[in-house]
Amino acid sequence: MDVKQIDAGDLNVGYIDAGPESGPAVLLLHGWPYDIHAYDEVTPMLVEEGCRVIVPYLRGYGTTHFLSADTPRNGEQVALAVDATALMDALEIERATVAGFDWGSRTAAIMAALWPERCSALVAVSGYLIGSIEINQKPLPPKAELGWWYLFYFSTERGLLGYRRYTHEFNKLIWQLASPKWAFDDATFERTATSFDNPDHVDIVIHNYRWRLGLAEGEERYLGFEQRLAERPTIGVPTITIASDFDGPNADGKAYADRFTGPYEHRVLDGIGHNVPQEAPTAFVRAVIELARQEAVQPRSRR
Repeated sequence: MDVKQIDAGDLNVGYIDAGPESGPAVLLLHGWPYDIHAYDEVTPMLVEEGCRVIVPYLRGYGTTHFLSADTPRNGEQVALAVDATALMDALEIERATVAGFDWGSRTAAIMAALWPERCSALVAVSGYLIGSIEINQKPLPPKAELGWWYLFYFSTERGLLGYRRYTHEFNKLIWQLASPKWAFDDATFERTATSFDNPDHVDIVIHNYRWRLGLAEGEERYLGFEQRLAERPTIGVPTITIASDFDGPNADGKAYADRFTGPYEHRVLDGIGHNVPQEAPTAFVRAVIELARQEAVQPRSRR
């Protein structure tokens, strides 16, 4: 599938647009350190079901680039959600089923929390990932902190230099750690690894993790949104959350079930790591299509 480009908000976004324009829209969002290839198997399955599937490169990945050299290379959580809604505006998509994992899951949940009128439904791997600087200041038990080792590494100048120098090696290690049972080959990784050569990639990733700990400033224009997110808003759109081995003791979903106040279902995939769309594409598609079909029978408007 060919990658298209479109100006949307602060960005010129590289994206896949597959399936009939008249079909129910599905927006698929990747995370770090992944890219649009996480949905290589998912996309054609959704198209076969009649969906219009949009898969964008996030800021700092692939062919997505900033329109201005003066725009801050900001990785804070709400900036990514603003990017996604700007892309929907540019493509004249009023509503979509929004689905993702890792950063993509957080972005999708933020969209559903702040702009539910734009989200017909939500599929969120690892559940409710909306956070705040205040929440992130609270220490975790030592074993849980160990899993976030790169968060602390990225907080240092050594971490910045190390990630810039060893980007591909670093991200391949993350794939292995996050999905220990996924026997991906070198070709699979390299298809994605080219996305990390984006000139803004390192700056976006480092800012994202430093912002989470309050070590980097966000933008004033997003402050109001972040204040709302800090209150852990509930999500009322129809939602399916998916957990896997990666989620450890939180796989049962009980820690965040009360954040979903609309039609809600939680599913657990055993033997699957963090990259659910690539490791378990059929299960991921099943969740998306069940919700998208509900949207298909509802009246939709497009700008």
